[in-house]
Amino acid sequence: MNEKELAQLAIDTALQMGASYADARVIRLQRESLEVRNGNVNGIKQHIEMGMGIRVLVNGAWGFAGNPDLKKSKVEIAVQRAVALAKDSAHLYHKPVELARRKAIVTSWKSPCEQEPFAVSLERKLEALFEIDQILRGVKGVALSESGFDFWKEWQIFVNSEGSAIEQEIIQTGAGFSATAVSDTDVQIRSFPSSFGGQFASAGYELIPTLDLTANAQRIAEEAVQLLSAKNCPSGEKTLILGGSQLALQVHESCGHPVEFDRVLGHEADFAGTSFLTQDKLKHFQYGSEIVNIVADATVPGGLGSFGYDDEGTPAQCSDIIRNGKFVGYLMGRETAESFGMESNGAMRAEGYNHTPIVRMTNINLLPGEHELEEMIASTKDGIWINDNRSWSIDDKRLNFQFGGELGWEIKDGKIVGMVKNPTYTGITPQFWNSCDAIANQKHYKVWGTPNCGKGQPMQVARVGHGVSYARFNNVKVGVGYAE
Repeated sequence: MNEKELAQLAIDTALQMGASYADARVIRLQRESLEVRNGNVNGIKQHIEMGMGIRVLVNGAWGFAGNPDLKKSKVEIAVQRAVALAKDSAHLYHKPVELARRKAIVTSWKSPCEQEPFAVSLERKLEALFEIDQILRGVKGVALSESGFDFWKEWQIFVNSEGSAIEQEIIQTGAGFSATAVSDTDVQIRSFPSSFGGQFASAGYELIPTLDLTANAQRIAEEAVQLLSAKNCPSGEKTLILGGSQLALQVHESCGHPVEFDRVLGHEADFAGTSFLTQDKLKHFQYGSEIVNIVADATVPGGLGSFGYDDEGTPAQCSDIIRNGKFVGYLMGRETAESFGMESNGAMRAEGYNHTPIVRMTNINLLPGEHELEEMIASTKDGIWINDNRSWSIDDKRLNFQFGGELGWEIKDGKIVGMVKNPTYTGITPQFWNSCDAIANQKHYKVWGTPNCGKGQPMQVARVGHGVSYARFNNVKVGVGYAE
């Protein structure tokens, strides 16, 4: 039997055993990660896995089983386990799970890919990393150089008892490097194109040359060394300009996670927290200033959170989260949406075949405004500009946060006057976003990939994206935790 036939067997078996609904996902995942450190290959990881995840509704309760063995007999055993789990847990549900019937979808979808990354030779990939590494190590004062590539390919067939049969293939690529400079009293790091691994996108190997890694290696290494002698970020209330991966992380932590509806319902309360965006705030709460518009968009070409259909078979879509500063929408799946008379916006995803789908971010994008970055700087009297993240912390309700950047640029009377190290800032989410008075235009807009968003018990890691340009915020406390 092929994969689709095995998935259909799982569905038929579940229905015969009393399930009112069932779906099965057969997934084949291939991944390769390469790292060069200080002139040596630090790691080559190549991984392939395949299996089936089976989800059933019996007596109004969910049951799930993951199965790595795609034999007919093993599939049937996995279904039996899922059904048994549903029956055993039904008495724990306050009310039966209900899913409104959906129209069957039979289709296929592939993410854009011009050059299959797994077809590129290992030698060629390592040669590119060694070239970057040589430039980094050539800068006096750099004590540690790291560069890496990451390639990810997932093929999936989804079948459910409503008649859907959806085949998808998603290919993603990531790359980046960092230089660490060390003195007798300090350690500073600079990364490119972003911290924590670099830039990631739904694309093939064609992404690598567009990142201009070698062209920026010298500059980034020199900045790491310069930070050793730079002054600390000044303390006080200042204007803050965020861009690049720093603004993407700000959106991720203070906008993306709070709108996950399962957090609002308390499903994450024992692990990753809840949310201050309770249901009474929907369509009433002024989340940010009127220029703040945020969407959840799984249709963005190249977005790390883009797909054709989520892991419940719901089509990818773009939906408003914040419109003109007002909170107007959650991230939802079929169960939570139907329970409250809303529609799923396709936000249910799972990490591999052996996890059940949960509510996850797609691409949570802060839409561009009308300003030029140069204009935003020129009209700033006393500010700090931060692009790349070094640390972050936020409370369980996603209200109080503190972030640190790798490098900051001090702005005085509309001009950049110098580099500052250890830039930090703190705030309270709605106050912070209501202080936003300028957002850069489409010219500066870019979708950043975040491949390591953790959530759930057991932990699931999701790959999500965030489109941002630059944004300016007033009266922000900066320089928190450091003294001159």
